[in-house]
Amino acid sequence: MSIDKTSFRKECIKKLKKASTVSKIYKDAKVSSYLKEVLKDLDYSCILFYLPLPFEVDLQDLLKNERRKQKECYVPFMLGKSFKMVRYRLPLETAKFGLLEPKKSLLNIKNVDVVIVPVVGVDIDAKRVGFGKGMYDRFFSTLTKKPLTIFVQLQECLCDEKITDYYDVQADIYITPKNIKYKKTRKLNVKSDSLRRWHCHSQRSSRIFDLKKVK
Repeated sequence: MSIDKTSFRKECIKKLKKASTVSKIYKDAKVSSYLKEVLKDLDYSCILFYLPLPFEVDLQDLLKNERRKQKECYVPFMLGKSFKMVRYRLPLETAKFGLLEPKKSLLNIKNVDVVIVPVVGVDIDAKRVGFGKGMYDRFFSTLTKKPLTIFVQLQECLCDEKITDYYDVQADIYITPKNIKYKKTRKLNVKSDSLRRWHCHSQRSSRIFDLKKVK
């Protein structure tokens, strides 16, 4: 049965809100652990995190750990219908939609190596279904080159149909508390062979990716 983006979005939001009420601390820790394993095999110096809504994965401990490793860590700062990257620093203030963010910066950063993106759902093309505001789509269009893009969420929510648009952000890696998935169609800049690629396929399957666990 065919489903449209709006219906799929509503279905996923219900699942994520429910998932956030059960063992969320464990799920946050599991995704953070998987993401840490991925990052240790990547060659990067700057990374964009996000500051979570209640039913998004909380990666703030990992973010702070990356700062201690002397990585340039950025988070979104809302600007109109999109956002810019600003360095993560305290204190944080509450912005629209209840999001936290640091104070505004005059820096206009146009390049980043890795972007961690919260998702509502993912379709057969490994593309993001978000809240429908288009903020990440507009943000990605401002970058000078495509960063390695990692989707994260509290519970896997996949659609085995194409329901996204050409401008929707596409994942290279997709992480949930259940597993890590890699997409073959992008060559990853890795430091060792322990980080394997996995691929997005369009055959009849409930999964958009072939699963490969990080050793």
